[in-house]
Amino acid sequence: MRTILKWGLRLVLMALLAAVVVGLWKREEITRLWAVNTLFDEGKIVGNFSNMERAFLTVPVSRGDGPVSDLPQGEPMTLPEGVTDWIAARDLTSLLVLDEGKIVHESYHKGTGAEDRRISWSMAKSYLSALFGILLEEGAIGSIDAPVTEYAPLLAGSAYDGATIRNVLQMTSGVEFDEDYLDYDSDINRMGRVLALGGTMDGFAAGLTARAAQPGERWKYVSIDTHVIGMVVRGATGRSIPDLMAEKVIAPLGLEAAPYYVSDGEGVAFVLGGLNMRTRDYARFGLMFEQMGAYQGRQVVPADWVAVSTRASAPTEPGEMGYGYQWWMPVDAPEGVFMARGIYGQYIYIDQTRNVVIVVTAADRQFRDPGAHAENVGMMRRIAEAL
Repeated sequence: MRTILKWGLRLVLMALLAAVVVGLWKREEITRLWAVNTLFDEGKIVGNFSNMERAFLTVPVSRGDGPVSDLPQGEPMTLPEGVTDWIAARDLTSLLVLDEGKIVHESYHKGTGAEDRRISWSMAKSYLSALFGILLEEGAIGSIDAPVTEYAPLLAGSAYDGATIRNVLQMTSGVEFDEDYLDYDSDINRMGRVLALGGTMDGFAAGLTARAAQPGERWKYVSIDTHVIGMVVRGATGRSIPDLMAEKVIAPLGLEAAPYYVSDGEGVAFVLGGLNMRTRDYARFGLMFEQMGAYQGRQVVPADWVAVSTRASAPTEPGEMGYGYQWWMPVDAPEGVFMARGIYGQYIYIDQTRNVVIVVTAADRQFRDPGAHAENVGMMRRIAEAL
């Protein structure tokens, strides 16, 4: 009996030792996975959104060595009635308003500040669209009607085989993709775990084989489409997105601080939602688009691309928001009003008719509320109209 107990105790100790060794070996992955699983928890979400490097691998984006571009202070505006309640209800962390390129309102909330590099979520899609337009004009990419497999051959045999670049720009790829953030087993959450554990996003995209529709047949918001645009860009240029973005978009804007991307285990940037930067730097990007792609006397993004990418062209349903090439158009908005949008209440709202740019960052856990987005757009429109 003693022998049995002795060996049993030894086995238990060996198992515990093995668990400790594995835990130390995989400590970083376990820590990241735990951070991802608690990323949106109440009490943690605000801090997490300012410190995404805690949960994910990241890659830097150089700001270049140029001076910080000026965002002059203007006459402070009087915000419309109800803004204070809206800020609290929608868990805003920052609100910045530019009128004719001047800051007329800037405020930070929930313990955040001007130095926080906040996660963009899907606002990052509009940045990639800007980069794509530059590369298209330069001739690195021949046509938006080329099949994605021409530049991303890894996608041959996947659900993307047969889709064109235009299809993925407009979110009409037809790929079956479950974007339910509240379902642990949804495609979007499986993708998040691939990131956290250092997996490969290219492999994840190539592994999608189911289609909900034929390419170009109907519109459905599918975030992984944006990753495919990134694959096309990398295949066409042989360069990484952070390097290209730094050179062609970021450096000309004269940002205050270098941004960074969340990345996968191969160092590939999470282009569909992983860009992190300061609120004022988001405003600089918005101002460049408000000025038809020009910034401080330099044409950064081709004006023709600004016009076509921010015009509703995807086959969305009547009464739905319009969608262009990775940009949103509010319902019933006049031409020249468009926005980059992140799922948790992030916006770069641009009104070219009034020369207004509004940047909102937030940590809105109630994004599923059907009135939340309408409330946000309505309030930003009221702010623009108050100037």
